[in-house]
Amino acid sequence: MPTFRYTYVDASGKRNRGTMDAPSAAVLADLLHNRNHFLLRADQVGGGGRLADILNADITFTRGLPKSAIAQMTRELAVMLEAGQDMDRALRFLVETAEGTAARNILQSLRDQVRGGKSLAASLADHPKVFSRLYISLVRASEAGGQLAPGLSHLADLLERENKLTASIQSAMVYPVLLIAASIGTVLILLTYVLPQFTPIFQQAGARLPAQTRLLIAIGDFVRVNGVWLLLLVVVLCLAGYRALQDRKVRLAGEKLIAKIPVAGDLVRKGQAARLTRTLGTLLQNGVGLVGALGISRDVLSNLTAAVIVEQAQAKVKEGARLAPALGADGFFPLQTIHLLQLGEETGRLGEMSLRAADIHDEQVHQVVQRLVSLMVPVITIVMGIVVAAIVGSLLVAMLSLNDLAT
Repeated sequence: MPTFRYTYVDASGKRNRGTMDAPSAAVLADLLHNRNHFLLRADQVGGGGRLADILNADITFTRGLPKSAIAQMTRELAVMLEAGQDMDRALRFLVETAEGTAARNILQSLRDQVRGGKSLAASLADHPKVFSRLYISLVRASEAGGQLAPGLSHLADLLERENKLTASIQSAMVYPVLLIAASIGTVLILLTYVLPQFTPIFQQAGARLPAQTRLLIAIGDFVRVNGVWLLLLVVVLCLAGYRALQDRKVRLAGEKLIAKIPVAGDLVRKGQAARLTRTLGTLLQNGVGLVGALGISRDVLSNLTAAVIVEQAQAKVKEGARLAPALGADGFFPLQTIHLLQLGEETGRLGEMSLRAADIHDEQVHQVVQRLVSLMVPVITIVMGIVVAAIVGSLLVAMLSLNDLAT
């Protein structure tokens, strides 16, 4: 039976922590509820130790708050409101239990604005670097419908699902990245340190070295002498590439090129489809109109090509067209997405079918990433072995040529 490390609120409103064995987080929540406790968060204690926790951490660099912190705050606020607490007391609880000065300051600002008569959505809108347009729109729609607590709960589900997918991809990429770094470091050490140790021996012998050995020695000398300049050149090229991608035409051209690559293009299309349908379905189920939901969904897409298609579809929907044909006109989004959206329109369950499409595409993206990582590790290992073997082999051939010269 798994063990859970959990955080809960007791009947007096005090936040506590604990650990308990339970079949699932849902069963744990029921057990705590029977004791008049409200579960805020439950994390299963893994067997990988501290290293596993580090590898599965949410690595986020932002000027506001990490997405994981926003998701946890949203979940706790939803739990407090569902438990019958008023907004002021719920926000005060979040301020008192916030981890970090930045989170505490933002929450205190929200509480002050709400106490001053502002709605929660209007207060959130004053922090655009922390809370996205999607977040604010969902809160506004929930407030307008008098369903703020359920709306926040749905929003927390959305954020937690996104964080889980992102964290799984980051964790899966840790080992290949470390392997690539180790491979590059090994080759550089061989070229810039090991081979130069034998150069004086070859020069004293006066032997003509094999072509591959002379080439490797020349490459090692070049890297050793110009290494700093090469690193600076790489940084400059990366900055220039980033600056070029800010241009709309260049970015669209680059995205079209990536879309033509078999595996990468399919992965990008499914990833964007998952993000679009997840956002669209969540907005529709929280009472946001289709046209407004498309406008918000467009803003959460990271692919400019996909954003343009959604913008064009939004204009067509305004004119009375159906959503599925409008999105499928350019062939960017997968046919599976279009068919599910069409089914949702025909049955009047567009929000539900959008979320179902998102679940399908999220799982597909996760499986593709796992397969790519599984293939990358042996490929990198084989390539590294070949390169190292070539360097060592060229060195051995040179040493043998010296022996032949001596005889």
